[in-house]
Amino acid sequence: MDSQWVGTSTEEPLSPSSPIAGDRLVLEYRSDGCECFLQLTEAKRGDLEQVEILHLSSNNAQISQAVGALHVLHELRVLVLKGGLARDELGRCQHGLLTSLPSELCNLKRLTYLDLSYNSFTELPSCITFLTSLSELHLSCNHLRTLPEDISNLVNLTYLSVMFNQLTEIPAAIGQLRKLDKLYLSGNKLESLPEEIGCLKVCTELDLSDNCLTGVPETLCHMTFLKQLILQNNRLASISASLASLPDLCNLNLMYNSLRHVPQEILNCSCAHLKGNPIGEPESFPTIEDKIRSLEIKEIHLKREDDRFLIIPNGCRVYLPCGTEIYFPFGAVTSTITIYFQILPPDQQHVKLEHHDILLSRILELRPHGIQFHQDVDIAIPVNSPGSLKKREIVIRTLSGQTWTDLHTTTVKRSNEMQATCRTLHFSWFFVVSRLVEDHCEVPAEGNTLFSSVDNGIRVFFPPGATNDTRTVRMQVLPVSAKELKKITGDSNSLTSPLLCLSQSSTANFLNPVKIQLPLPPGVTGTGLDRSCLVLLHGDKQAQNWTDITSQVVLEITHIYARFEVDHFSWYWLWYTTKSYVGDLAKTVYKRLRMYQVHFVALQRKRDPEQVLLQCVTKSKVDNTVKKLKDRYKGPEPSDLVDLVEGEQFFAAFEQGLKLHSERPDCVSGRLSFIFYSRMKNMKEVYVTSSDRENSVVKGQVSFYRGSVPEALAEEITKHRKGPESEWMASLPIKLPKLKSSDTVLGKNRNSYSLPPLNLGNAEMGYLTESNLLSIARQIGREWRIIGMNLNLSHGELERIEYKSSGDLDKQILEMLFVWANKNSSQPDCVERLVKAMQDSGRTDIAEMIQQIVTLGKQKYTQSIRRLGLDRGNSSEDSAIALSQ
Repeated sequence: MDSQWVGTSTEEPLSPSSPIAGDRLVLEYRSDGCECFLQLTEAKRGDLEQVEILHLSSNNAQISQAVGALHVLHELRVLVLKGGLARDELGRCQHGLLTSLPSELCNLKRLTYLDLSYNSFTELPSCITFLTSLSELHLSCNHLRTLPEDISNLVNLTYLSVMFNQLTEIPAAIGQLRKLDKLYLSGNKLESLPEEIGCLKVCTELDLSDNCLTGVPETLCHMTFLKQLILQNNRLASISASLASLPDLCNLNLMYNSLRHVPQEILNCSCAHLKGNPIGEPESFPTIEDKIRSLEIKEIHLKREDDRFLIIPNGCRVYLPCGTEIYFPFGAVTSTITIYFQILPPDQQHVKLEHHDILLSRILELRPHGIQFHQDVDIAIPVNSPGSLKKREIVIRTLSGQTWTDLHTTTVKRSNEMQATCRTLHFSWFFVVSRLVEDHCEVPAEGNTLFSSVDNGIRVFFPPGATNDTRTVRMQVLPVSAKELKKITGDSNSLTSPLLCLSQSSTANFLNPVKIQLPLPPGVTGTGLDRSCLVLLHGDKQAQNWTDITSQVVLEITHIYARFEVDHFSWYWLWYTTKSYVGDLAKTVYKRLRMYQVHFVALQRKRDPEQVLLQCVTKSKVDNTVKKLKDRYKGPEPSDLVDLVEGEQFFAAFEQGLKLHSERPDCVSGRLSFIFYSRMKNMKEVYVTSSDRENSVVKGQVSFYRGSVPEALAEEITKHRKGPESEWMASLPIKLPKLKSSDTVLGKNRNSYSLPPLNLGNAEMGYLTESNLLSIARQIGREWRIIGMNLNLSHGELERIEYKSSGDLDKQILEMLFVWANKNSSQPDCVERLVKAMQDSGRTDIAEMIQQIVTLGKQKYTQSIRRLGLDRGNSSEDSAIALSQ
């Protein structure tokens, strides 16, 4: 949508009781949007009749009633009734509820823009063809099977999108839309096109990809203004040579068709893309086995800015920019499918960890969620420093339906990198964990024996008749060394066996007792032990309680083993100690076994003290980490040791005159949010500022506070996390020098250097305002020329900038950035290009800062609509401006 249709009104702000902003009413992000609109039709009908722009969500249950009242909006120019804003439990966009429109809508004679995307229309409502002022019509992602002949009535239409419907044909009347500039028909079932399509003389973009076309009419060569002709993923067996003569054509995409013979004119055309065609191959009909034997798998190498790729029935190998590889074998899909992906930082919502699990990767999300493949798809994910894998194993975990499942995983080491590889038939979220080794077996009615691969002395014997139906039994073992136990308890006389964790697929008890064998604690033998010191503990699944069950079972003691019988499964721990209240002691030990000792680090970049690096580092890595950073950063010594649990949340807050330079998506009540994962970096770089810098040095600090703890954490661990004082863990000093007079050029007092106001980007995708650009400029140094070259500024332009502001680095940086911004502010991908230029120039910190500003702007845009009842309108620009203030 054009940005002029989305901004806020320049009139006074709205109140919750009056959501009309000047001539616009945007309610699509409100859960009660349709209800609010219906109330306005009764209470403020006079004001409503002046509305020119209206947005409603068709996912709202009252959308039909709201649409029935639209005919009173005689001044309406822009109408958005789009679905897709709600998602199901698998994350898929839900289609809107609209299947028809009332005939009275034909009276909206001033309507120029209509968006009905993501609804449930099977045919075009007849009233639409009477809206002769329409210039843009969006019908993507519906269920349309055909278009009516009287679509030719829309003589002013310049933009028509009918992507991802079920069209099998296009009416000949399409050729009468003589003003049509852009026509998008991809993702349908078109087998042919009418000759009349060639009458679209002013059309510049025609997208026919992902259809079933076996040919295209010769009349396409009459579309002399055509710049983009997309025919990818069809069934074209031939193509006309005359297409190469189109004077303005800059992209002729013919990839992944069935072209064996291509005219020389097309082969010589520099804008033609022919990859994936069997050019020059003999016409034959090989068997599936022949195809598999001769198949050359296509490789797709994606870039940082990519977020999707196409897979075809022939299979392909995809390389994501994060190092992940995905292999789709021949026959995994029967038609071309678009796969979307993103790499997410780990958080408590998308990372499900069991006790003693260690996270080893970021989160890979592949969509559509729940898609079912016909062949297993291989996924290989890079693993972060797994450390010692003794008595542990690496698995890839995914959400299957509503359940987190560990997939069968193998590991491969390539050069200095380890990859975890699995096979799957569905797509969802995936991440890698290191877990305790899990042994399992099937137990039929005849019985079985389960052995531990960690300690061969640990066994479970299932006698015949223990179960009628076959069950799956799983076992994990946590070894506890005498040295580790002594360090925790301070008692060299207390000893334990390995902790045994048992579970099964059935909730029913066993019909006959099951015998468990555990080794006696190290150094203890059956001949010399004092049985009064031997304690068998039973723990619940989350280790919240440990109960002494020694008196409830018959302990059979051999020279090195203890055996006992049970009829249900839980956790079992054998202790040898003189201590009383062994259950409480076990709680303390188990708690400490899950904790990591960490230091907090807060360092300032030497050349730019406003840039602060915050990191949480485990005790064993802190010295090496600080050593690597000392050339570029300076700051206090790391904090004292603090205990954290894998997956625990904590916060960093700047205090005593310091504050974050701009709000971020990962801020909660002004505090920066972290999630501790022992094998991840746990690092963020931020910019801080202070209103007191103009007068003196600011001596502030950053403090670290505990947050929420992982689900089902033992009660003892949470006790000291309650209350404002006990949440505090550490504080480290941060000092900002007094501002120099030259700094005001890039600050709020930049009277000596005036720049025209501009916004980079668009309202729908997020803005960078002039203030944001000034903040970015403050982070750039003498590498500004490299950044300028990566922004495709010419050598001459950079020379002029350097000469014009000779000796003034700040002005050179500002001039470079704003010269580029003024040239490119209208380009839809300008923000992405700025991010890439920063990455290519080695300034990933600035790239991340830009992405955070835009992300937060979009979030604030959505949240403000829901929270404030539209009293700030529908502008991402406002959010971006708020960031810079």
